[in-house]
Amino acid sequence: MTQQASANVPMPEALTGIPFNQQDPTFHEPWEAQAFAITVAMHRRGLFSWNEWAETLGGQIKLAQSNGDPDLGSTYYLHWLAAIEKLVQDKGIADQLALTRYQEGWHRAAHRTPHGEPIVLLPQDLDHGHADSTTSVPEHHHVD
Repeated sequence: MTQQASANVPMPEALTGIPFNQQDPTFHEPWEAQAFAITVAMHRRGLFSWNEWAETLGGQIKLAQSNGDPDLGSTYYLHWLAAIEKLVQDKGIADQLALTRYQEGWHRAAHRTPHGEPIVLLPQDLDHGHADSTTSVPEHHHVD
């Protein structure tokens, strides 16, 4: 990861706290790698600078610590995810209702999916209890 980030901040410096093995980040769970990839993709699309990301992630970590997070490292990517959600909301990409709908939809889809099978997010997963919502719902989303 030698790419230079916005404002001449090297990506590894802007993403401090990520465990690295030689030159590659390491993850304990697949969703952590996915959250990392989403963040990099959002940055590459120009949605935020690395300085803005570092500031947002740091703010989420400080907030969690002030609420009693023991900061043992096991919750790092929960803070990472909270930072993504905050930036998505701050940038007007999605509101809290949309984020909640997708979170609940993924829980429903995961619950009905047999272990080892890909999770398929269907419109009815997102419409459950939100029939009056104006947020658009994709017709079908498949995750491998």
